[in-house]
Amino acid sequence: MALNADDRTAVTELLSLHGHLFDAGELDRLDELFTDDVVYDVTDFGREPLTGIAAIREATLALGAANPVAHHITNVVLTEITSGEVRALSKGLGVHTDGTCGSVTYDDTVVRGRDGWRISRRRVVARRVPLGGA
Repeated sequence: MALNADDRTAVTELLSLHGHLFDAGELDRLDELFTDDVVYDVTDFGREPLTGIAAIREATLALGAANPVAHHITNVVLTEITSGEVRALSKGLGVHTDGTCGSVTYDDTVVRGRDGWRISRRRVVARRVPLGGA
């Protein structure tokens, strides 16, 4: 079954909700974004992958004031893997307290469950050089 317009909208809004919840510090609502057993891969930042919502919450709180003050997402591309499973590739911009910005690519696996669409795996890759280093 092809990914329909309603599913595309729901997944895109899910990805957008990430920035709103993190920027507002609403970490008690992360179950609206992630599956219970989510793997949040931040190895590109020299950290171990985080497994589960509690680990993401704890790492975010531990980062404290080093967290971006604003997360923005753009360039969303959705590809159906199977019925009920989507690869979501998007770009993220983070604005830091000193006004500098950083760019990442989010490579997500999003699954449909009893509560709707949730991210089951997120790999965050920092954009450090232009043209992919070519």
